[in-house]
Amino acid sequence: MPLIPEEPQIHESAQGPRATPASGRTAPTPRPVPGPRPAAPPRPGHPGPARPMPPAQRTPRDAAVAPRPGPKAPAAPPAPAGPQVQLIPASAEGALDAAEEAVDLLLDSGRTPGEVLVITTGDPHPWAAHELSFGADAYWAQHDAGDDVFYADASALDRAGTRPVVVVAVNGGDEVTGTALPLALGRAGSLLIVCGEPQRINSLLGAGV
Repeated sequence: MPLIPEEPQIHESAQGPRATPASGRTAPTPRPVPGPRPAAPPRPGHPGPARPMPPAQRTPRDAAVAPRPGPKAPAAPPAPAGPQVQLIPASAEGALDAAEEAVDLLLDSGRTPGEVLVITTGDPHPWAAHELSFGADAYWAQHDAGDDVFYADASALDRAGTRPVVVVAVNGGDEVTGTALPLALGRAGSLLIVCGEPQRINSLLGAGV
């Protein structure tokens, strides 16, 4: 009689993992899966690897607007220059004629008669002597009007006013000339013309004339 194979018996020890732990034993706690390890802090004296800095973002406004220089301090105005001085060589006897020629050249160049004052250091100009014969008030009234060339003696420079051009005829009087020339320079607005002997004039005022 053939033998019938017996069904294999499944023992408890051969079964798979149990849903519940066996009595008297504790189920092991599942360990977490380790993630990426953080970078170790640098040791003192050993800095860690340098991290590249992101490039600075520059806006279009920053690129277009350039720094402007501050305002400059205004320049100091130049010192006012004195009148120009011209010397016309002439003898004491010919100084008055040289002064008359200088006046004619000034008028021909565009100067108006009221811009010119003529001073004599010696004998007065014939026009001045004539006008003074009518009285000092009428004479100085013509000066104040400023309509024509005015002729005056060097002794009257204290009363004479300023005009753009002053012509001095050195026709005598060394003492008067030494005082009159600086006063005439102060009355000249832009031009002083001195008619006389150069050595004599330079000895009175110096080589700067």
